[in-house]
Amino acid sequence: MPDLLLVSVPLQHVLVLGGILFAIGLFVALSKRNAIGILMGIELMLNAVNVTLLAFSRYVVSPRPLDGQVFAVFVITVAAAEAAVALALAVAVYKHRETVNIDEIDMLRW
Repeated sequence: MPDLLLVSVPLQHVLVLGGILFAIGLFVALSKRNAIGILMGIELMLNAVNVTLLAFSRYVVSPRPLDGQVFAVFVITVAAAEAAVALALAVAVYKHRETVNIDEIDMLRW
């Protein structure tokens, strides 16, 4: 019964949804000045990639149909590691500079 629901949504609609999510994530990542907001935009872009990978895994006939799902699991793993490292860096910078505003962080400048 659940397969009927998935078949009723065409591949193009799922790809458009993934593209819209990626565009929103890109806009958020490029427009925010806060490090946490930039990380949220990057995570949204990674989730958009997961949506498209799973859509291709579901709709495209291939000799190895689980490849898209396996890649999605790898992307989720990389996103979790990226979030952990980035949030640890944000906390360390906040302790040192008392801000996470990207414009005010200039520790690498001479």
